[in-house]
Amino acid sequence: MKPFFFFLFSLYVSSLSAQTLKNFSVPKGYTQIAEAKGDLDKDGKDETVLIFNTNIKASYEQNPEGTSKYKRVFYILKKENNALKVWKENSDIVFSSGFGFYPSDNTLTINIKNNCLIIEQQFFTNSRHTQQYKHTFRFQNGDFYLIGLYDHFEDTCDFSFTNEINFSTGQVIVDREYSSCDDDTKVPENSHKEFTHKFPVLIKMNDFFIGDHKFRLPGLKEDFVF
Repeated sequence: MKPFFFFLFSLYVSSLSAQTLKNFSVPKGYTQIAEAKGDLDKDGKDETVLIFNTNIKASYEQNPEGTSKYKRVFYILKKENNALKVWKENSDIVFSSGFGFYPSDNTLTINIKNNCLIIEQQFFTNSRHTQQYKHTFRFQNGDFYLIGLYDHFEDTCDFSFTNEINFSTGQVIVDREYSSCDDDTKVPENSHKEFTHKFPVLIKMNDFFIGDHKFRLPGLKEDFVF
């Protein structure tokens, strides 16, 4: 009796989950800027990921320069009965349409590799500094979780900083390279450190906002912010 009850309960949960998906249509005023296709839940069927520029003005927090920018949003879509249905929607991970010092030079790409969704963004924080992010999400235990992080911050002359995290293994890499455009400037020594850090839980995609998370590593004076 118990196995049969469990089977019926599983069918009910699957049916309920399917019913929560809604048909997708491009909202009025949205412009598609990126697309990727691939199997994210290992069911043998490709999902479609679309990113749009919206017609919704971004908040000050998303655009500290205070200029007129617009939010971006991405959808993960599943195909059911020859129709695309919304599986996931998120506007917190992707920066707004004109974020950064030189908005026209910003880049945003998405890719699906090894059943994981990879989102890469790069922009100028000022006339000399570039910031690059790559976040990798994997579907497991019924949701999408952050499993990989690459964070690269670079100056045209003085430094190149890279942080990497594999959340599944706990491996953390902190790399610091220094240089100078001025031959008379004393350049600090480069450093490369690798740590193993235990992450109590993985972060769900819809609970993740860049810069809102931090932890302290042994031997470092500052927090590791991601």
